[in-house]
Amino acid sequence: MNLSFPSYSLLLCTLLILITWKHVDASRALTDDIIKENAKVLQLHSTDEHPHHHSSHMNHMKDSEIVFFKMEDLKIGKTMPIFFPPSKSSQLLRKEEADKIPFSLKQLADILQYFSFSQDSPQAKSMKYTLEQCENMPLEGETKTCATSVQSMLDFTHSALGKKIEVLYTSQLNKSKTLVQNYKIVEAPEAIEAPNMVACHKMAYPYAVYYCHYQESENRVYKVSLVGENRERVNAISVCHLDTSQWSPSHPSFRVLGIEPGTSPVCHFFRADNYVWIPSRTEV
Repeated sequence: MNLSFPSYSLLLCTLLILITWKHVDASRALTDDIIKENAKVLQLHSTDEHPHHHSSHMNHMKDSEIVFFKMEDLKIGKTMPIFFPPSKSSQLLRKEEADKIPFSLKQLADILQYFSFSQDSPQAKSMKYTLEQCENMPLEGETKTCATSVQSMLDFTHSALGKKIEVLYTSQLNKSKTLVQNYKIVEAPEAIEAPNMVACHKMAYPYAVYYCHYQESENRVYKVSLVGENRERVNAISVCHLDTSQWSPSHPSFRVLGIEPGTSPVCHFFRADNYVWIPSRTEV
């Protein structure tokens, strides 16, 4: 089996995002009606989603937590439960449009009114959580931003990695409605040489918002070829954080893996709608 993973120059990175985030029309500004229509697809994080089946030892975990694993698990033949949710459609705004909309916790009431959400609605709770995460102080050695457009994401990534960059992402080759199932590593994981990386995680919001960050601590990026119990094939990107000493003790990975901050590397898989940026490994 030969499962390949794409990497792109800056131009192709931009095209990739414009293709992956559907419904983007770069030829015109989005109208208020389109933005408000897009708000209808907003959903809460996957904390209460129920997959088609769980093994007994997973019942105490939230689905969104079934992505963490230990570094020694990265070996051919290893089987583990993993949560791979489907990508949720949300429109990516152009920078000019995103900059017109308030994006701060102190303006939450006005933002909710703009999108016609009540303050006690599930959407409001999800948006509040996103804004809180965006405004929280970064960890020691961490630099972060919340990108609301392709341009803001690229600007942040360039400041961290330089002008020549490429993007890595998880690819689900045949879609499945099974959110959590056991996956087997079918090829030796491939370590990706990268002196630094920027990870961008999609957040719950009426339009596309990505929590992007990089850390001074050492991380390792891997490409992992997986096959699920239902024969679903996934080309997964995973990251192992070697130093977790600055992480909060309440971070779910410690409970899931049964470890404490700073005692062991923490690895996790990336969802299909999240991205890992690294310095370009080829001359463009």
